[in-house]
Amino acid sequence: MIDLARLVALATEHADDLAHPVAPLRIGTRSFVTDEHPVVMGVVNLSRDSTYRESVATTTANAIRRGHVLAAQGAHLIDVGAESTSAAKERVDAQRQISTLVPVIEALAADGIAVSIESYAADTVRAGLDAGAQVLNLTGSDDDETMFALAAEYDATVVLCHIYGAHARALDSGQDPTTAADPVPQMIEQFERRIASARAAGVRDLTIDPGMGFGFALTTQVERARHQAMVLLSSFRLRRLGLPICHSMPHSFDLFEEQFRIAESFYTVLAHLGGTGVYRTHEVPQIVAVLDVLRTL
Repeated sequence: MIDLARLVALATEHADDLAHPVAPLRIGTRSFVTDEHPVVMGVVNLSRDSTYRESVATTTANAIRRGHVLAAQGAHLIDVGAESTSAAKERVDAQRQISTLVPVIEALAADGIAVSIESYAADTVRAGLDAGAQVLNLTGSDDDETMFALAAEYDATVVLCHIYGAHARALDSGQDPTTAADPVPQMIEQFERRIASARAAGVRDLTIDPGMGFGFALTTQVERARHQAMVLLSSFRLRRLGLPICHSMPHSFDLFEEQFRIAESFYTVLAHLGGTGVYRTHEVPQIVAVLDVLRTL
């Protein structure tokens, strides 16, 4: 159960991390102090296999329209991807991803809308950055040298996802952080190493993502949700790395059932308490409203 006593104990045990400052987040020519002005990342999925059906755009025109709608609803950044992160779904080769993503990125960028490309394939990333994406949402870890070089070449900000395995579709369950009583030290170790590599390659701006949107070696959806809630609330412990924290808001379809579209709003409150600065969401107007209320109160 989440209650005030447990939250007080968590904050007290890690008090030094709670107020640790984090760097501003740059998106193109804009800079955000995310503790004061959190960044909302709206999702446009160009894969029909994506589980969140409301985010799926089946044509280029629909994807461009959805990007405009999300921006009008308050999204600071539109995250586009062309392959589901579920290992059970169809693989989409780089050329198909490029042909799907590039027209959307070009159109949104031409209209002044900031775009993030979500990928772990170097060819796809280069094409997306060349088309005008300003952010790389890196959902892989096996080709960091190439990816960081690309980000540096295009002066792109990197969303550095916590990954055990080659990428989001090839997770190594033997290293799954959920097997640890406290997964945060594992995250810090991996982030420290990869941040240093990114800096050495010339990447100027990063935000770190603990990877709540990926699969875990858990037996039930309740266990998965408990793990996600714990990580969201504990995320402030990662602030010692000096970078803003990004989270993909969980859905918890099984727990919320027919009310699943309020799940991301619920988790946004936990993420806010945990010191999150960047919120990746399929429900932009809800999350914008929740964040506004949290700041007001």
